[in-house]
Amino acid sequence: MNQVMFTNKQLKDMIVPLIAEQFLVMLVGLADTFVVSYAGEAAVSGVSLVNSFNTIFLFLFTALASGGAVVVSQYIGRKNTDKASEAVSQLLMVSVLFSAAVSVLILIFNQGIIRAIFGQVEPEVEEACVTYLRISAYSYPALAVYNAGAALYRSVGKTSTTMKISIIANVINVAGNLIGVFALHAGVAGVAYPSLISRVFSAVVITLLCFRDQEGVRYRWRQILSWKSELLKTIMGIAVPNGLESGIFQLVKVGLSSIVALFGTSQIAANGIAQSIWSVASLISVAMDAVFITVIGQCMGAGDTLQAEAYFKKLMKLTVGISLAWNGLIALFTPWIAGTYAVSEETRQYVLYLVLIHNLGNSILFPFADPLGKGLRAAGDVKYTVVVSLFTTIGVRLLLSLLFGIVLQMGVIGIALAMCMDWLVRAVLFWIRFKKGRWKTFQVV
Repeated sequence: MNQVMFTNKQLKDMIVPLIAEQFLVMLVGLADTFVVSYAGEAAVSGVSLVNSFNTIFLFLFTALASGGAVVVSQYIGRKNTDKASEAVSQLLMVSVLFSAAVSVLILIFNQGIIRAIFGQVEPEVEEACVTYLRISAYSYPALAVYNAGAALYRSVGKTSTTMKISIIANVINVAGNLIGVFALHAGVAGVAYPSLISRVFSAVVITLLCFRDQEGVRYRWRQILSWKSELLKTIMGIAVPNGLESGIFQLVKVGLSSIVALFGTSQIAANGIAQSIWSVASLISVAMDAVFITVIGQCMGAGDTLQAEAYFKKLMKLTVGISLAWNGLIALFTPWIAGTYAVSEETRQYVLYLVLIHNLGNSILFPFADPLGKGLRAAGDVKYTVVVSLFTTIGVRLLLSLLFGIVLQMGVIGIALAMCMDWLVRAVLFWIRFKKGRWKTFQVV
């Protein structure tokens, strides 16, 4: 084996800030749902339904940034910082164009979209949905631009920078939530506008920083304002399959939200609160996604498959171990968390059951279903991972949700069980792929 590419200290310096950042980012969702619960269950339901739709675009922007991060990481592994700078500059350009187009469409068709997706919900819930979606759409370009900049910093291993930005942004968001709901009595808008402001702040700061040299990699105006077909083809070769998978995955989730909307306000509210808690519980695996992309991407860019395999195993052990401890801690605090929401006792009981089911699957199965898959993609094994993810999303999660939730009348509990079955099948298929070593034969750059 060649000289070690990442020491334990380097891994620690990369992982700890990412976990802290993800905790803060996901805390925003928890804070939004918690604060808006004091504006009534209709408001909670509206925010939770729209968040499931917003997540489609969040994941699309993340998929685009991940495609760029893989290419940038591989160029860094090859010691080609000029091409890495060109790649990240092109990533910013595409992110701005794509997110701006999406925002315009949402701002034009927001009410029609709500009615088409969620059908006949209660009038108060629909009003909350439309308000939250319209304000959220303004923040899409900021989200995309921030993800592009974060991809650069994570590719060079400087995750502490994105963590610091996240801390400030989340202070802005939480303070704004409190003012908007309790001081201004603005309801749904009171939590939507602070999110917009914090995202714009993050996008501006990360972009300014990315014009400064980061290990030889930075934004360059000439490359941002140009169109590099071959480089974009390489980036999009990873981003498009990821985006397709993420888009279909989130569309399925939106479809499931439509099913949840049939179960009544109590289960809708419980599902929204539980998803906020789930986001915090899953942050370990989500944070480790970026670590797998950077580490495996650089190893494969350097052509060192032996180190890549060693880091796969090491990172998987870390992910599972930390995830078990974290999910157990969240489960212990869930009764107290659920008790702080201004909702009915029936809603709280549903929250407890949903979180228990999720955390069991999230701590054991999700590390193999998600971070391991991100590592395989960073190696260039994109087609297989996307096909598997689409199969389990549609063939397992969606079909079993219909069976458990509607046919067997298990409601939101059935949908949660179907989610865990999705992770189980995906985890098994990804682990088999890793053990066979086919991923070692791919070349990205």
